[in-house]
Amino acid sequence: MTRQVTSLSPTFSPLYRQIKELMMSSLEAGEWGPGDAIPSESELALRFGVSQGTVRKAIDEMAAENLLVRRQGKGTFVATHNDPRSFFRFLRLVPNEGGLQQSHSEPIECWRAKAGQDVARVLGLEVGKPITIVRRLLSFDAEPVVLDEIYVPSDLFPDLSLEILKGSDQSLYSMYESRYGVRMIRAEERIRAVAADKSNADLLRVPEGSPLLLVERVAFTYGNKPVEWRRGFYSTQKHHYLNELG
Repeated sequence: MTRQVTSLSPTFSPLYRQIKELMMSSLEAGEWGPGDAIPSESELALRFGVSQGTVRKAIDEMAAENLLVRRQGKGTFVATHNDPRSFFRFLRLVPNEGGLQQSHSEPIECWRAKAGQDVARVLGLEVGKPITIVRRLLSFDAEPVVLDEIYVPSDLFPDLSLEILKGSDQSLYSMYESRYGVRMIRAEERIRAVAADKSNADLLRVPEGSPLLLVERVAFTYGNKPVEWRRGFYSTQKHHYLNELG
């Protein structure tokens, strides 16, 4: 059945943006899952009652936002965190000497708690709601570089445990996506300098008081819903934070 877009409001929204919102609704509803091929431009144009050019413009913008992936000769697919190329989309840390490094994620702790005011504010929860807290160490070439403290709502990740984390060979965002159906589509980060306390220093193998970068990230799923607050302590002795602009 063809769905017309003329009834959408506000009327000042460009037509391709209206199509984009309809496609986002389909992604959020699970009509097209991570890694799935979406219908062709001609099929979508017929479905929404618009031109292929309008659909193409909507898809172009979604591809630029890493929501969709175009594959030459194969079609357009929903982006997935299972794609190895997505690993560094949310990790802006690179070695000073350049080149690729072998990464390893080591879960250290995982426990349930009640959301305090800070976590509740960031994740849009009521104070006291159940949350799950994860601590993990990310190493490159067997050298610890990032200590993460991660806070997520327990209702979205009901059985998340240290055993599950240690038994998984996926990245954390891949596991969120495949096991819990929660896909991270964008993130906001704030960065400031801090001094390593004894606990962080021991795990990162740096002297206590050493300068670290504290990267606080809020990751969002569809509908602009915050679902993860991550506080990453970065050792920058041999690595640096890189964000390409423009």
